[in-house]
Amino acid sequence: MNDSPGCPLTDVVATYLPRLSEFSFEPGLVAAVDQHAAAVCDALVPAQRGPEPRSVGREELADYVLGFTDWLSETDWVEPVGHDFATLRLTAVCWLVRELDLLDKDAA
Repeated sequence: MNDSPGCPLTDVVATYLPRLSEFSFEPGLVAAVDQHAAAVCDALVPAQRGPEPRSVGREELADYVLGFTDWLSETDWVEPVGHDFATLRLTAVCWLVRELDLLDKDAA
């Protein structure tokens, strides 16, 4: 998968990266996004035994985003000014993309 404009991760980062700047103003937001990031990781990578951390791949996360945003479209979701479940989940995906450097990995 490349990082073309149609890549769902690119779109999520472009839209939700600015929300990460709200972390310094809203401490509760950090905890909420952390919980959503953990839920996404749990959904994509089963719990492992041992000391190795779980790692989410770019392709799996992109597939997750496609399914989640399709569901949002089907429910006629509109992004609110504040934070709801969907904005927290998409902000968490953005955070994972940034922390795991998923847009730069293997870029041609």
